[in-house]
Amino acid sequence: MLELERLLLEGLAHSPADHYRDTVFIGPLSALVDGLNGEAQLNDAGYDFHRNRLIGLLRNRKALEDWTDRHPEIADEVIFAPIVIIGLPRTGTTLMHRTVATDDSLMAPLWYEVRQPAPLEQDFVDHDARIAVAKAEIDAMLATMPGLAAIHPMDALAPDEEVMLLEHSFMSTVPECYGYLPHYEQWLKEQDQAPAYDCLVAMLRFLQWQKRQRGQRARRWLLKTPHHLHFPDQLFRTFPDAVVVQSHREPREVMPSYASMMCELAAPFTDKLDKAAMADHWVGKWQRGLAATQRYREQHPEAPYLDLTFRESLDQPETMIARLYEFAGLELRPEALAEMQRWRDFNLRENRPEHHYTAAEFGLDPGQLDQQFLAYRERYLMA
Repeated sequence: MLELERLLLEGLAHSPADHYRDTVFIGPLSALVDGLNGEAQLNDAGYDFHRNRLIGLLRNRKALEDWTDRHPEIADEVIFAPIVIIGLPRTGTTLMHRTVATDDSLMAPLWYEVRQPAPLEQDFVDHDARIAVAKAEIDAMLATMPGLAAIHPMDALAPDEEVMLLEHSFMSTVPECYGYLPHYEQWLKEQDQAPAYDCLVAMLRFLQWQKRQRGQRARRWLLKTPHHLHFPDQLFRTFPDAVVVQSHREPREVMPSYASMMCELAAPFTDKLDKAAMADHWVGKWQRGLAATQRYREQHPEAPYLDLTFRESLDQPETMIARLYEFAGLELRPEALAEMQRWRDFNLRENRPEHHYTAAEFGLDPGQLDQQFLAYRERYLMA
């Protein structure tokens, strides 16, 4: 079992302080611990995994406080007009994010940064010990979850989702990837999301300050996570000058693939994985997320959204990139476009193993999915 008080004590182990200055996270952490203990049906490996992950998140939170004590200018960093990519998972958002992030006029959070936002040493500019730790973690994940390499490209130095920064608030969708947590999900969607997004801003400021120490002078973040589909109102309250790019693809093509990914992630940590229940959980969750964003867009037609399709990202990448840059008010430099093409050539999907799955193994019916997501499909895919 996970014990809240022991987790909190372990989170302080590497800090010179004996307490957390900001304690707003304790309620959400308690709710998550209750969910992991009460409904996730974890095995011993699952308890070890979640215990270590929660302790790591707590230590990262405390490290941010300690670093800010030494460098108060971190809190003065300004997050300016971020470009935020959203959309269902498996709709090309990773491809879009990593392609455009090769432009050095933009900043993107890297996998090792979102997993461990605080440097391990005071002098991190010339040598960052987090990179080796992140590479080892990815190697361990791929050894434990051998099917993951075919599903999602894992790279410690590649841009990745800021949802792993939100995870430090204990109010993110990440825990649901590693365990069946329907009651925690219900609790999460009923909460005020401001503390979670405040945590995201604090973490982005910290990473931005670190990038400045390395000499990077880009002004705008390029962010990406489907998590924001659920909370568009909070996204714009937190980042009122954000612009949002939404990627679209038929849910019948997305959901079986995503169910396969979620089951691959959760399988090592329970002996009672119900694939159909896990798939149904996520299908309902993404249906509600799409509906929340669609409702927000209908109520706020002035909100800056750009719609792109998965097929456009694959078949017309330069057209997609040009539209994105025009929408975001960016200059598309020829050298940046050439670097994007080099990255795409080097990272072809054919270079990874094939991803094999069927809708039936997760209890999913394509026709039913068409009906379940009909309002979304009529608005964005059937015009």
